[in-house]
Amino acid sequence: MPAKQLRFEDDARRELRHGVDILANAVKATLGPRGRNVVLDKNYGPAVITKDGVTVAREIDLKDRFHNMGAQLVKQVAIRTNDIAGDGTTTATVFAQAIYHEGLRNIAAGANAIYLRRGMEQALRVAIDELKKMAVPVEDKETIAAVAAISANEKRIGDLIADVMEQVGKDGVITIEDGRGMDDEVEITDGLQVDNGFASPYFVTNPDRMEAALDDPYILITDQSIESLQDLLPILE
Repeated sequence: MPAKQLRFEDDARRELRHGVDILANAVKATLGPRGRNVVLDKNYGPAVITKDGVTVAREIDLKDRFHNMGAQLVKQVAIRTNDIAGDGTTTATVFAQAIYHEGLRNIAAGANAIYLRRGMEQALRVAIDELKKMAVPVEDKETIAAVAAISANEKRIGDLIADVMEQVGKDGVITIEDGRGMDDEVEITDGLQVDNGFASPYFVTNPDRMEAALDDPYILITDQSIESLQDLLPILE
């Protein structure tokens, strides 16, 4: 087992800050409508050109272990923002870098780190309340298209997403998959589609197409494991 390397106090904070800055500076180059593209070298296949902040963040791993820890902290900010909101990853990264820098500056001036964190949490609640007051509901098709175009960095895609959302409604599920051709295709499925097959070939109703088509069937949805027919008898009876 390799020996552990230790850093303390200002030395540790400086090492982490270096990693934070490397990742944040690469990601924030993509910020906003005038953001620049970033070229990513891949271990396999050709290089990738992207303007998506979280995509850039995911690709960054640093050789220096202490620098890499700082980079991974900010990477998690971008990834969690993407998982929760689906956008705003670059903005979140810029905020994380600024908060870290200002936090270090205040600690160096003698501030208590615990009190500093509590102050940030209080400020966060105030900021969220104010943002909710400023928020504008996205309801009409034109606004949806504008928001989607910003996220996709392309007006055509924004218009396409707005058209789809208009058809499926606010409770509809939209899934995006890689296509095989150069054209974008939209497929609308009524109801719910579960990507799975039949458990037994005896369920097949159309041998030519190997399909099991049932009209108006009863459907049981459970999160339990069905081990035998005995488990289903109470329902069948």
